[in-house]
Amino acid sequence: MPTDRSPEDHLSRSRSARTVLAVAAVALPLATTVAHARDSGTPTAAAYAGLPSGTKLAKTLVIGIDGATFDAFSRADVPNLRQLMAKGLTARSNLYASPMAPTVSGAGWSSIATGVWPDKHNVKDNNFTNPNYGQYPDYATRLETAGPAVSTLVVGTWGPVPQKIFGAKTDLRIAGGDDEGTTAKAADYLANGNPDSTFVHLDEVDGAGHGTGSAGPAYIKALHTADAQVGRLLDAVTSRPTYADEDWLVVVTADHGHTPTGGHGGNTPLERGTYVIAQGKGIRPGSVRDDVKITDIAPTVLRHEGVATDPAWNLDGAALDELKPDAFDALRGSLRGPVDETRLPADAKGWTNTAPEGWSIDNSKMPGGGVTEWRGWAFATDEFWTDAEHGQGRETNVRARDVFAVADSDEWDDKAHAAGQFDSTLISPEYRLNGAEKATVSYATNYRVDGPQSGDVYVSYDGAAPQLVKSYRSDVNTVERLELTVPAGAGTARLSFRYTGTNSAFWTVDQVSFAQPAPPSQLAVDSLRAETNLLGRPGSGSPWKVTAHAVVRTAQGEPVKGAKVTAELTVDGTVRELTGTTKKDGSVTFKVTVPRGVAEAALTVTDVRHQGLAYHGELDPVRTLDLDRPTGHRG
Repeated sequence: MPTDRSPEDHLSRSRSARTVLAVAAVALPLATTVAHARDSGTPTAAAYAGLPSGTKLAKTLVIGIDGATFDAFSRADVPNLRQLMAKGLTARSNLYASPMAPTVSGAGWSSIATGVWPDKHNVKDNNFTNPNYGQYPDYATRLETAGPAVSTLVVGTWGPVPQKIFGAKTDLRIAGGDDEGTTAKAADYLANGNPDSTFVHLDEVDGAGHGTGSAGPAYIKALHTADAQVGRLLDAVTSRPTYADEDWLVVVTADHGHTPTGGHGGNTPLERGTYVIAQGKGIRPGSVRDDVKITDIAPTVLRHEGVATDPAWNLDGAALDELKPDAFDALRGSLRGPVDETRLPADAKGWTNTAPEGWSIDNSKMPGGGVTEWRGWAFATDEFWTDAEHGQGRETNVRARDVFAVADSDEWDDKAHAAGQFDSTLISPEYRLNGAEKATVSYATNYRVDGPQSGDVYVSYDGAAPQLVKSYRSDVNTVERLELTVPAGAGTARLSFRYTGTNSAFWTVDQVSFAQPAPPSQLAVDSLRAETNLLGRPGSGSPWKVTAHAVVRTAQGEPVKGAKVTAELTVDGTVRELTGTTKKDGSVTFKVTVPRGVAEAALTVTDVRHQGLAYHGELDPVRTLDLDRPTGHRG
C-alpha cells in the first residue's frame, strides 16, 4: 500500500479508495503499526498493546479533522465541537498560499506538527520530496528527545501523518485505515493505555469535500460523523480511572478548508481558513482570540508537557499563554470598512490609518490620491488585506498576528494619484533607556519586491538625526532580532520604518519590541558579615540571635548614605524580610532572632535602592551568609 501521494491524489481520492485502505489496515495490522523501543535502561510501567505507559499527569490530545471548514460548522450538527468551544478557546486564522505553499495536507499537517511554516519545514506538497524535519521535527519527537520516559501516540487515517510527519522517535505510530478504525484504535489506547501525548488524524471530511464540495449535504454529514468520533475520543479520556487526577489539554484543528464546489490548494478564504479549538486549565471558557495560529499548537503541547521551547529551535509558533497582544492589536475594535476596495464586502471591517497610542505615520512625502485604504502605512487584518486582491503573495504574511502594519505600493497604485512614488514612514513611540550599552529590536516582517522599492529601519536617540539600522532590498519573511549599540548617556530611543515603492509590492511589520538587558550595577554591598549568639544554655535547642552588618558603596567605591537595604532570612523554608537604611559610612545593621530548635539559617541581601541607581548584585563579593546555631554561652 503506497503511502506517498501526489497533490492530485490527495485532492481527489474517493470514499472507495479509502475503503481499500481500511481493508488493508485490518488485514495487515503489523504492517501499519510502528513501535519505538525505549532505552533499555529506562524503568517503565506495564505497556498496553505496544504503547509504553506514560509518566505524566499533564496530558494532551490533539485531534486533526482534515479539510474541515469552520464556516460549515454553523450548518452542521456538531455538538461535541460546540461544547469544546463553549468550554474553551476558539481562534480562527488563515493559512499561507502559493508561492509559500498551496493549501494542501502535507504542508498543513507539517506546520501543525512542527510549529513552523512551510518555508522552514519545506513540505510544500503531498510528495514530501525534501522535508526539513531534521531541523524542525514534530512535537512528539521533541518530547521524546527531552525525556524518553514520555509516552507518545499518533493514530492517523492518512498514512503520511503517522508514517512521515511524526518521526520514528514517537513510541507508537498507527495507520488507522479509515476514520472508524482510527477512532476505535485511538479511543482504546486513550481509555485503556496511558499515553502522555496523543495525536489523532481524521480524513473523511476531506474526502466528502472533494466529492461534493463544502456546500454539499455529504460534507455536512461527514462533519457530523467526525464530530461523533471526536465525542468518542473525549469519552475515552474522561472514562480513564485516573482522569480526575490528570491535567488534560484537548486541541482540535484542521490542515486547510474547502471550496463550496470541492477541492483546495488555492488562495480563497475558504481554502485558507483554519482554526484552533482548545480546552484545558487556564483557558477561559467561551473565549475567542484573533492572534492564535496553527503553528502555536506544537509549542503549546510542549509547554503543557513541561518542555520549554528553546529559542535555538527557531519556531514560528508560541504557547497560547505566552502570546501577548501588541499595540496594533488594540485597533481591532476601531477598524473600518472598505472605501476604494470595492471588491470586498461592504460590511468587511479590517483597516485603519489611525495609529495606536504613541505611534504615528509621516505621510508628508506621499502624493495625493491613490487607493484610500493604502495611502501610506495602514493597519489591517489578514483577511481584509489579502482578500483585496488574491495571488500577489500577500498570503505569505503568516508571521503577523491579528492587526499588523502594512505599506502596499502595489495596491495603492490601483487608483489614480498625483505624481510621485509611495513614500511613507511609520514611527514608534519613544522608548526609555536604562543605561545599558545594548538594546534589541524585534519585529515580524514580510518584505516582498515586485519593482522599484526600498525599506529602511532607523533609530533616533534623544530626538537626534535617525541612524540606519537595517535595509531591505530583496524578499524577506522572518522575525528580525537586531542588536543596537546605545550611545552613552542616551535617555530615549525611537524607531522608524520608511517604505518607498513605485507600483511594486509591500512591507508588513508587526509585534515590534524594544528591549534592553539590565544595566550594570551602580551600587554594591561591599561587605556582609554576621555574629551569632545563643539565647540559652549551651547544647540546648535554644533560640539564637543574628546581628548582620553590611556596607553599601557605589561602583566607584564611595560609601552611600540613606540607601534602603532589603535582606531575607530563610529558616526551614520560611522567609522573613528585613529592611534597614545605611548610615553616613554606608553601613547598615540587621538584628533578628532565630526560633528555638532551628540549627541553620541563611541571610541574603535581595535589594538596594538609592536615588534610582541600579543594583543587581553582580558586584557584591558576598550576597548570602550561611548561618549555624552557635554552641557557646548566651550572649
